[in-house]
Amino acid sequence: MTEEDLPAIEDDVESITPKQLKERIDSRENVFILDARSEGDFDEWHIEGENVEIVNYPYFQLLDGIPKDLLADLPEDQKITVLCAKGGSSEMVAENLEEEGYDVDHLERGMKGWARIYEYTELNIDVDATIAQYQRPSSGCLAYLVLSNGEAAVIDPLRAFTDDYIQDVRNLGAELTYALDTHVHADHISGIRAVAEQTDATAIMLEAAAARGVEYDRQYEAVEDGDTLTVGNVEIDVIHTPGHTTGMTAYEVGNVLFTGDGLFTESVARPDLEDSEAARDAARTLYESLTEKVLTRSDDTVVAPAHFSDSATPNDDGAYTATLGELRETMDALSMDEDAFVEFIVSDMPPRPANYEAIIATNLGRESLGDEEAFELELGPNNCAASEEALTN
Repeated sequence: MTEEDLPAIEDDVESITPKQLKERIDSRENVFILDARSEGDFDEWHIEGENVEIVNYPYFQLLDGIPKDLLADLPEDQKITVLCAKGGSSEMVAENLEEEGYDVDHLERGMKGWARIYEYTELNIDVDATIAQYQRPSSGCLAYLVLSNGEAAVIDPLRAFTDDYIQDVRNLGAELTYALDTHVHADHISGIRAVAEQTDATAIMLEAAAARGVEYDRQYEAVEDGDTLTVGNVEIDVIHTPGHTTGMTAYEVGNVLFTGDGLFTESVARPDLEDSEAARDAARTLYESLTEKVLTRSDDTVVAPAHFSDSATPNDDGAYTATLGELRETMDALSMDEDAFVEFIVSDMPPRPANYEAIIATNLGRESLGDEEAFELELGPNNCAASEEALTN
C-alpha cells in the first residue's frame, strides 16, 4: 500500500511545517517524533538531535490502530510529531493517535519537506567581503556565498536551491560572476550549471576534475592549482587538494579556506567514492594534501567545509566552521603519521551515499535529470566523511 492508497481523513489533524519543527529543535525544546517510514528508510536517514527522542514504527503496521507495544513507548504528557516520507500516512497515524487521546501533530510534506529546509548564515570573520554559509540540515550539505563590491560567487551550490542564491544576491545588490564546485559531488546534484544558465555567472571546474570526463551542455572555465579569480575587492585562490577525489579543490579568500570535502570540522574525507579499488592510494594522496597544503597555514585560518555531521556543533554565530588551530587540537587524524592515517581512513568508512554513482554521472553531465527527479535522487545523508569517531578526541 502506498500513501496514495490510504483512506481519506474526515477531520484534519494538526500539522507542523518543517521550518516550525526545526525551530522547536533549535530552541532546545524536547521533541518527540514517531517516524512512520519503513525500518530501512529510517536506518538510512532520520532526524536527530540531543533534544530529540524518536521512535520508528512503520505505518503499514498501524493501519488498524495503534499497537500496545507502541503505546508503551509514547509519552502521555508531551506532544508527538508523526512523520513519514511525504506527509500522507503520517496524517492517518496522527489521527489515530489523537483518537487515543494523545497530543499530536504531523509533519507537512514529510521528510521531502524536511529536505527543503535551507538556511542562510553570515560568517563573523575579518574579511573584506560578506561570506554567507548555506545549511541544509537534512543532509548536512553546506554552500557559500562570497560577495564584494557588487560582485558575488557561489561555492558548492545545490541545484535544488538555485533560486535562493540568485534571489539573495539580488537582495544584496550584487550580480553573480562565478559558480564554483570544489569537486565532483557524490551526495547531491550540483547547481553550478543551473546558476550559470539563469545568470551571467561563469561555471568553474578544476582542470583535474574535468579530466574525469565532464560532458556539460554549456561552457565552463577550467582552472588549475595556483590560479586566482577576482570577485569585487577580494581574490579567490585555487588550491588543488586531491584525495577525496582527484579534482578536489580548496578555495581561499583572505583567511577563510573553503575545504570542500577534504577537511571537515569533525573529520576528514573518505577516499573511495571516485575509485573504491584505489581507496588506499587516495588516502595517501589526501594525507599529502592535508600536510603540505592545508596544515602549513596559520592557526587562525578559518576552515569552511562542504558538509557537517550530526555530531558537529555550530558556532555562536550559527555557522559550522572552525579555525585550523582548533582542529589541530581536537582531531587526531591531523597529528597521525602517514601509515596510521591511511589505516584509520580505509578501515572505518561509513556506507556510501545513496545513489552516489547516478549522482556523480549527473554531475559529470553524462545523465540528464528533471528537477524533481534530481531532488529525489539526493534525498538522504551525505556520508562523504570518514568516521568521525575514529578521528577526533
